[in-house]
Amino acid sequence: MQKIGIIGAGAWGTALAQSISSSGRDVTLWAKEPEVVESINTQHENTTYLPAITLNKNITAVESLSQLSDCSTILLVTPAQFVRSTLRSLKGEIAEGKPVVICAKGIEIESGALMSQVAQEEVPNATIAIMTGPTFAREIASGLPCAVTIAAEDKDVAQEIRDNIASKNLRPYVTEDLLGAQIGGAVKNVIAIACGVIYGRGLGESARSGLMTRGLAEMGRLASAMGAQKETLMGMCGVGDLVLTCSSLQSRNFSLGVSLGEGRSLNDIMNERKGKAVTEGVYTAEALMTMAKKHAVDMPISEAVYNCLAKGVSIEDAISEMLERPLRKESV
Repeated sequence: MQKIGIIGAGAWGTALAQSISSSGRDVTLWAKEPEVVESINTQHENTTYLPAITLNKNITAVESLSQLSDCSTILLVTPAQFVRSTLRSLKGEIAEGKPVVICAKGIEIESGALMSQVAQEEVPNATIAIMTGPTFAREIASGLPCAVTIAAEDKDVAQEIRDNIASKNLRPYVTEDLLGAQIGGAVKNVIAIACGVIYGRGLGESARSGLMTRGLAEMGRLASAMGAQKETLMGMCGVGDLVLTCSSLQSRNFSLGVSLGEGRSLNDIMNERKGKAVTEGVYTAEALMTMAKKHAVDMPISEAVYNCLAKGVSIEDAISEMLERPLRKESV
């Protein structure tokens, strides 16, 4: 049975380790914090990031990336803005062709690159794949069922990764559309902030439903402009993730939007979350605007979120501007 390595022992990395190990596979989980390594190995619990979940004993936490060298597949579960630096640290540890599955959802701010593009630059000898989809860490760690998308340019690689990580309650579906899977995962975080604002402002479920639908249209336009397939966004990495992230307070992006809609400042919200959770949509919004302009794609919802987060536009003004946009033919 394949041995799986996971880089990143936050809530999601730990939940993946728990799910994958439930099928009897050995999982090596790397954490940067010595206290996390200690708690996982001695108490079988990640008391820092995923407390009150008893972890399987075939999960071993380590502090050195070199201890992942004997793993057949590596899952990279770090925030999007740290993917490049983590991959640089891995360069000497990845054998030719070893699958590296990136589980971050976002766009690199500095370069405007998707995660697969970052990986191809930093570890060109590896085989790059993406895992994305509608998941909440605590639910998956508790053994509740979920489904995800595994994307790789080579279908055989995607299927091999699927078979290596699948468990009774983790159902991966495969696609060769690497771009489409990443676009869905990145854009939905920004749309979720907008939906949270609607919820926090008390503007109703009808408005939130409409916003989600038009957010899906923005995803589709960007996907088409970049050469991805719109059909990919009808799966777990698009509609599935969008529905989950835009409708639950468990979502970091949605809950941040709710707080903004209720009148709290972005600085206060981010300071409160510092060191606890990364809200990817806050960082993705800026990079997404750069990407949209590069490909001449109109993304008014995403732009409104960016304007509120980065340019000081008020929630009231952003909502008014959206509602005053010219009526048009519905299209995706």
